[in-house]
Amino acid sequence: MENTAFETPLRVTVVIGSNRHGRFGPVVADWLLERLRERDELVVDVVDVAEVTLPTTMERTAQATGPVGAKLAAADAFVVLTPEYNHSFPAALKNLIDWHFTEWQAKPVALVSYGGISGGLRATEHLRQVFAELHAVTVRDTVSFHNAAASFTPEGRPKDPSGPDAAAKTMLDQLTWWARALKEAKERRPYGA
Repeated sequence: MENTAFETPLRVTVVIGSNRHGRFGPVVADWLLERLRERDELVVDVVDVAEVTLPTTMERTAQATGPVGAKLAAADAFVVLTPEYNHSFPAALKNLIDWHFTEWQAKPVALVSYGGISGGLRATEHLRQVFAELHAVTVRDTVSFHNAAASFTPEGRPKDPSGPDAAAKTMLDQLTWWARALKEAKERRPYGA
């Protein structure tokens, strides 16, 4: 019997995790979205924290989470793009994550970071802990841009794309494997947190 789950494209939501004025995130996001759209097995959606308004009082309702909650719930997998602020990830990203719970459960999360000398790696390590608490699975390999502003041309292309492109392929291969495996598992048996 042929498994049709492998024929169905996976829905991947990219979360752009910075809302800072003059942010570099859209440059990295454009590069990342090109890599994702090259893959026929993926259908891509975007959630940009700069375009999301969430209440400041934590009382989860359908109205509070709105269309963003629906986008996250529809995803089979996520790629979270984060800078590093003060050795961690931005508050706007934490707010988005905290406002949603079941939307992340039993789904894989890939991490792409950028920053100065550390390339945002401390932010990704903190995100791994947060997503583990939400019953999400972070994939092992990441993409990290050290001294990101100097790594891209004025047109928004990596100056040396070989390393980032290879890292993205490995990361997306892992993300796709986990997304298919978890999707199949949830079809057989609902996840119980």
